[in-house]
Amino acid sequence: MFEKFADLDDKISHLEGRLSDPHLVKDQKEYQKVVREHANLVKLNKKYLEYIKVQEEIEENRQILHDEEEDPDLKELAKAELEELSAKEKKLDQEMKIILLPKDPNDERNTFLEIRAGTGGDEAALFVGDLFRMYSRFAEDMGWRVEVMSSNPMDIGGFKEIIALITGDQVYSKLKYESGAHRVQRVPETETQGRIHTSAVTVAILPEADEVDLKIDMHELKFDVFRSSGPGGQSVNTTDSAVRVTHLPTGMVVICQDEKSQHKNKAKALTVLRARLLDKLEQERHDKISQNRKSQIGSGDRSERIRTYNFPQGRMTDHRINLTLYKLDAIMGGKLEDVIYPLIAHDQAEKLKDIQ
Repeated sequence: MFEKFADLDDKISHLEGRLSDPHLVKDQKEYQKVVREHANLVKLNKKYLEYIKVQEEIEENRQILHDEEEDPDLKELAKAELEELSAKEKKLDQEMKIILLPKDPNDERNTFLEIRAGTGGDEAALFVGDLFRMYSRFAEDMGWRVEVMSSNPMDIGGFKEIIALITGDQVYSKLKYESGAHRVQRVPETETQGRIHTSAVTVAILPEADEVDLKIDMHELKFDVFRSSGPGGQSVNTTDSAVRVTHLPTGMVVICQDEKSQHKNKAKALTVLRARLLDKLEQERHDKISQNRKSQIGSGDRSERIRTYNFPQGRMTDHRINLTLYKLDAIMGGKLEDVIYPLIAHDQAEKLKDIQ
């Protein structure tokens, strides 16, 4: 595996040459791609140089241990140091392998967050709003931007459904493990007996699709326009600005009504539709090459119950990796680092098993 490191210096120099090319700056998409590749190789090279240095120190300590004329105290010191160096060598080995793991081509993409109420009626709709605030606050902490594309608010608060586009650095790489069914256990405000109710919502994470990724035949689309409505069905405006687009071959339907402009709602609906169609193609491709999809986190299986939020006990449990945290208030406030990063680490560990 580490044969790839032999010409790292040459690759880094080549990329630095490209980054200094004024013509590359004009193509921002390609420029950002080269910047990320350069940063990744520099990080890898730093780890590799540490690894080589540790191996040299290990060899030096082994020679001391095997030298019959060497001082016994020095040998004891070398033995203790050898244990530390061996542990460090193993750690660096793992870190380099993680850097070399095949990258998910969607990791760099902006992401659609879709949250829908499931079982539980009004309580499920309220929890949709709670989860949307949770992800929005996490996005704010990460320096990302959240733009609501479509929503179906309820009179009591919350939403039957809300769709947002989250843009920023490495959005999909952080949020892709959130797809699935999220269950909530708590006492609703309307519950007079203090009984705990269980509700569920579904979360879907879809990478944004570029037009070059997926060409949509406009003849396969049906457009309908109607007046936007708010909670309870009251009219938001008096023009037919809301747009419903139907993809005839798949029957997929997207409705956007949050903008006052029909043109803007149409553009948003097409953006969401393109992401859903790309996701459908990715799911079909994934099904063909993986027979154990449901056992893999990040598979995007919408029917899988992935997480439970227990409010009376202040507990959150992620069922995929048996992670339980008693910090629900902080999590609902958007502090998701202790939830998301263990999922990333688990996924990396599973992938490492395939190459070891």
